[in-house]
Amino acid sequence: MGWVGILDLVTEGDPTETVEETADPEVRRARFTVAYHGGRFRGFAPNHGVRTVMGDLVAAMTKVARRPVELTGAGRTDAGVHAWGQVVSGDLPADLDLHKFARRINKLCAPDVSVRDGEWVDDTFDARFSATWRQYRYHVWNAPAPNPILADVAWHVGRPLDLDAMHRAATSFVGEHDFSSFCRKPKVDAAHPPPSMVRIMYDAGWSRVDGSPMLRFEIRGSAFCHQQVRSTVGTLVDVGLGRLPADTIPGILAARDRAAAGGVAPPHGLVLWAVGYDGTRWDA
Repeated sequence: MGWVGILDLVTEGDPTETVEETADPEVRRARFTVAYHGGRFRGFAPNHGVRTVMGDLVAAMTKVARRPVELTGAGRTDAGVHAWGQVVSGDLPADLDLHKFARRINKLCAPDVSVRDGEWVDDTFDARFSATWRQYRYHVWNAPAPNPILADVAWHVGRPLDLDAMHRAATSFVGEHDFSSFCRKPKVDAAHPPPSMVRIMYDAGWSRVDGSPMLRFEIRGSAFCHQQVRSTVGTLVDVGLGRLPADTIPGILAARDRAAAGGVAPPHGLVLWAVGYDGTRWDA
């Protein structure tokens, strides 16, 4: 993979092939890996009156399958956030050729959305609730001059960043913590208790991509609360700029106060990179 950090998409065969219609077919659960450019959408989840990734996918799959299709996604991404490894699942006619089906969907949704692969799975599979971990990447272009080619996939930070300090600080996120300081507070009914912000992070760290000005943050965890990764990146960039010491993260976590952490990094640098289904859910 090149230093840009974005993989090339390769299309094989004739994308114009159609899927045959059958009368009242049996259905099976299918799973798809989906990539998309978040800058073209107002988020992933369905939202009436605005364009969303799920809205485009449901419309395309309903058209090709010639029956109503309902989908579940592994995780919601905000407006402007991209994905390479989003996973969706739903029930489709059992006699579909999923390879041809995916190619037809890609013809309808290109270039903003791509179905990378598809497979039949057990009926108990759920893209969201069967997931055991999620991995995100965030890219920062750290050079005095911006890079127009990467302007919509990386946050440009012109001042030099201390990569070593950012990486040391990032390791403090590994483990089980209450991430209230890094999450947007959810709106809940007064009659119900607020949801827990406790999550487990398995890996977190920074690296430089192929000796270029591109810096990459990677984090993998059991699950993430709203804006957690972007708040984490914003705080770690403050560390890299010398605004916060590298050993400040444990104290910010302990505060459980959003005001204790740094700002929220812009959405266009964030990519939902992968979702895992191995092992057991941490909250099962």
